[in-house]
Amino acid sequence: MIVRNIIGTKQIRQILTVKPSDTIKTATEILAKNRIGAVIVSGDGEIVDGILSERDIVRALGTVGAGVLTSRVDELMTSSVIGCHPDDTANSVMEKMSEGRFRHMPVIENNRMVGVISIGDVVKARITEIQQENSALTGMIANSW
Repeated sequence: MIVRNIIGTKQIRQILTVKPSDTIKTATEILAKNRIGAVIVSGDGEIVDGILSERDIVRALGTVGAGVLTSRVDELMTSSVIGCHPDDTANSVMEKMSEGRFRHMPVIENNRMVGVISIGDVVKARITEIQQENSALTGMIANSW
């Protein structure tokens, strides 16, 4: 299974972004409205400037308090973002996410963002792939008797 196939099966293909100058309150509204765990930070909607996750916001709320909601996104975002390519395998993406301890990853092709995948998307794709392999093997065994 490759990332391109995972993106193709996603129900929501729209890439949701916030601008670095947006407030944390604006970002939290987007996260809540769309029931997502992270949003890409991009000034132009194509180049990744960073990523802001629920965890980033909760940590800041715990240390700074509710006043953090008026802060700019670029003050909390993770600016060093690891992305993947549409032709990367699900296994390689899971490995990067596990090693980096993050759950969302932009998909980059020709230096432009073409999608965003979550660990949930990758796990779902792997489960589907394993089920298909299992069915094929079961069929082969049944036909060989």
